[in-house]
Amino acid sequence: MRRFARAIYEAHKDGWSVDDANAFAGILIEDNYLEVKSVGIEVVARYRRDFAPRLLPAWKRWLSENHSANWATTDAICGALIGPLLVQHADLADQVREWANHRNMWVRRAAAVSLIPMIRRGQAMDLAYDVARALHPDQHDLIHKAVGWMLREAGKTDAPRLERYLRTEGPAIPRTTVRYAIERLPPRLRRQLLGITRGTQRAPSK
Repeated sequence: MRRFARAIYEAHKDGWSVDDANAFAGILIEDNYLEVKSVGIEVVARYRRDFAPRLLPAWKRWLSENHSANWATTDAICGALIGPLLVQHADLADQVREWANHRNMWVRRAAAVSLIPMIRRGQAMDLAYDVARALHPDQHDLIHKAVGWMLREAGKTDAPRLERYLRTEGPAIPRTTVRYAIERLPPRLRRQLLGITRGTQRAPSK
C-alpha cells in the first residue's frame, strides 16, 4: 500500500496541493476495504510539510462518520495525519481534550492515540493525563488499550510521574489500561503496581 501511495504521490506531486491529496483521500476513506483507506492516508501523509489546521475537521469527520471503521485505520489517521499536525501546531492539541467525551468510539480512541507523537517529544503531558482520566470510565476495550498505550509512552518520558499517577488513580483504571501502561517498567515495579491498582473493575462491554 505504501509503494502504491508513493507512486500516486510521484505522479501528482507537481500538480496536487495538500488539499487535493486530502480530497482524494476523502474519496478512498469511504471505501469498505482497509487497504483502500490506507492508500489515501499514505498519500496525504506525504504532504506532511504542508499540513495546516484547516485539515483537522476533515480528519475528525472521517472518524466520527465511521469511515475509519476499525482500530488500524483509526490509528493510521492518528499516527500519520493528526499526530504530526499537532506536533506542528501545538495550539490545536487542546481540541483533542473534547474528543474524549465524543459519542463516537473512534473519535474517543483518537483522543489518546493522536497525542502520542507529541508525548514522545515530551509535550502535552498534562493533557495526556487529563485525557486518560476522562477515558477511564469508558466501557470499550479498544479505548482501554489506547489509553494504556498513551500512558506507556508518557512513562518513557517521565516514569516517576506515571508511577505516581497509577498509585493515585489505583482501581479506577481499567485492568487492560494498567497492563499496557506498565509494560516498559521494571518487573518488580510492575508486579507492585498490579497489586496496588487491583480493585473492583468494570465488566467489559459485550
